[in-house]
Amino acid sequence: MAETDPKRLMDPKTGFSHQTGTYSSLRPPLPLPPINQPLSVAEFCLSLLYRTSTDGSTAFVVNEIAGESLSYSQFVSQVRSLAYSLQQRYSLSQNDVAFVVSPPSIHIPVVYFALLSLGIIVSPSNPLSSNSEIAHQIQLSKSVIAFATSKTFHKIPSLKHGNILLDSPEFLSMLTQSNVDNIMKSVKVNQSDMAAILYSSGTTGRVKGVMVTHRNLIGIMAIIHRYNMNQGKDNDKPPRRPVTFFTLPLFHVFGFFMLLGMVLSASTVVLVERFDFEEMLRAVEKYKVTGMPVSPPVVVAFVKSDLTKKYNLSSLQRLGCGGASLGEEMAQRFKKKFPNVLLTQLPFIWLKYALSPSIFYLKMST
Repeated sequence: MAETDPKRLMDPKTGFSHQTGTYSSLRPPLPLPPINQPLSVAEFCLSLLYRTSTDGSTAFVVNEIAGESLSYSQFVSQVRSLAYSLQQRYSLSQNDVAFVVSPPSIHIPVVYFALLSLGIIVSPSNPLSSNSEIAHQIQLSKSVIAFATSKTFHKIPSLKHGNILLDSPEFLSMLTQSNVDNIMKSVKVNQSDMAAILYSSGTTGRVKGVMVTHRNLIGIMAIIHRYNMNQGKDNDKPPRRPVTFFTLPLFHVFGFFMLLGMVLSASTVVLVERFDFEEMLRAVEKYKVTGMPVSPPVVVAFVKSDLTKKYNLSSLQRLGCGGASLGEEMAQRFKKKFPNVLLTQLPFIWLKYALSPSIFYLKMST
């Protein structure tokens, strides 16, 4: 009888199967929750956060320019409060789409987690987009409500449930409801439900909407969690508490899933509204930043700029480079200049397959 077990036919050194012509990972499978278990990615991340020894007073997100900060206990409280307020004040249905167009702020993670926990689909957009680009994205996503600021709301066409301004007294009041856990309506979110609609860059043709499920994101979060668990296994000293400087836009797919990962990692996130290389170096010194997700141009700046000699960057442990490929020569130059900093490349082909197979593209109806 012919051998049919794909594991037995797989080359144990490479993972290649001559029968199927595909490669399989040689690493042990990730432990994922049963796919039929109701679970949102927000609940998944928070459940892993609760398992850490993080003190509630630990800073979760810091807005360097505005001088604002949010502790983990404040973050969790505001997520619950906003979710409850949305249930009470708006007639939103599960799988409705909420458009988010705002510069980076300490409110964005609260909005994302509150919406995801309610089964409402998050659709973040670049606040620098033109009126016509935003109208196109809203038409793609069929958004019924928008979260914006006083500087961006004028770009949004009329929506069924209107706009919520993140810098308004109304929104701030939605963050301060107390003792809501016992009175909130229970929401059953399936892992197969859509979690987010993210937008392509429009490199080829018009911008497209990319639908991502809770299961997709839970899979990526499981990868990040395993990486975190493997850190420091060979060291006698416990790993330093992570502090991450965010160079990524929170509306971008890379920034979106990395922000979710920061919660389960119990990391402190340092945000800036507009990226400036020297401001970033100053923040690394001030907050003792341990890592940051970056794009190749930032790595090039690290290598070529003399400003790196002006600041104490000794806390920096790793850079995760994604969004585009980084040349081997530049990677070696970085390693030579910063021998104690681990540079890892996160090519988007990895992200593509991490999200597959439940990734779909929205098209305009004709």
